[in-house]
Amino acid sequence: MIKKLSFILLASGLVLSACSSDKEDENKKDKNHKQEENMEHMDHKSDSKVPKGMKTTEDSKFKKDDKVTITEGHMPGMKNAKGTVKGAYKTYAYEVTYTPKDGGEKVKNHKWVVNEEVADAPKEGFKKGDTVKLEADHMKGMKGSEAKIDDVNKTTVYVVDYKSTEDDKMVKNHKWMTSDELKAR
Repeated sequence: MIKKLSFILLASGLVLSACSSDKEDENKKDKNHKQEENMEHMDHKSDSKVPKGMKTTEDSKFKKDDKVTITEGHMPGMKNAKGTVKGAYKTYAYEVTYTPKDGGEKVKNHKWVVNEEVADAPKEGFKKGDTVKLEADHMKGMKGSEAKIDDVNKTTVYVVDYKSTEDDKMVKNHKWMTSDELKAR
């Protein structure tokens, strides 16, 4: 009798453990799906230029023409991509949440929009929680939309050309990357 009861308890524990593991896998898949949905707005414009008034800096971790590997995945095909730094600029970089002007889905925690891409930006930058109007046009529906600033970093930002890990296409002038999102190669 004790053996049967032990076996039943052990089997119940395995079933519960499997259910828990399935639920964790489901949560992981749901989180990844939400991240993929958030990236669907990413229609990169390779021809977009650096905003007027931005000045390059030589006081940066990476210099123009440095070969780098991208360690973050702002867009599909970006993480672990090989790239080349095209420019380095000192500015305020913002992580923002906005709804595209063209009526698309809300984009949460978009990295990065710089101070020079925000209407009426003060030289000393905005604060976390401020509501701003975006002038950035490097993503579809971004220009003219209202955004909430989720995070602020006074930092060096980089423009990077890279080869997509998804389709081997070259992405030119991706804006923006920060020093901690790149590593030398």
